[in-house]
Amino acid sequence: MKEEWILLNRTQVFTGSPWEPVVGYCRAIRVGDKIEVAGTTAMKDGAVVGVGDPYEQTKFILQTIEKALHELGADLSHVVRTRMFVTDISKWEEIGKAHGEFFRNIQPVATMVEVKALIEPELLVEIEVEAIVTTVE
Repeated sequence: MKEEWILLNRTQVFTGSPWEPVVGYCRAIRVGDKIEVAGTTAMKDGAVVGVGDPYEQTKFILQTIEKALHELGADLSHVVRTRMFVTDISKWEEIGKAHGEFFRNIQPVATMVEVKALIEPELLVEIEVEAIVTTVE
């Protein structure tokens, strides 16, 4: 029996990060009803937003993620999982407070882990999300 592969349509979102073409990635991608958003940090125009403030960095990151989801026909209500990578787990309450402001009524599954470092020393948080968008006919 011959295997057949089906290539699903891919819709990608790019944010203009200088690393996207170098590393070969996009901010978010939608394939069918599934959306994956890459690890997102608090960077704007090559500078870190909210230096020293994990709450502000988390808010900025989630706003960036929300914009990417909108470009793919989704919103935060479609998020089923968040993964938060933090450089200082003792700051979990500040990060969690911002996360709660965006997801309090949605309540996706969430993971927060401490990592040794992120790509820039001033970055304190990196978040990735998974979303599922289904249509009912």
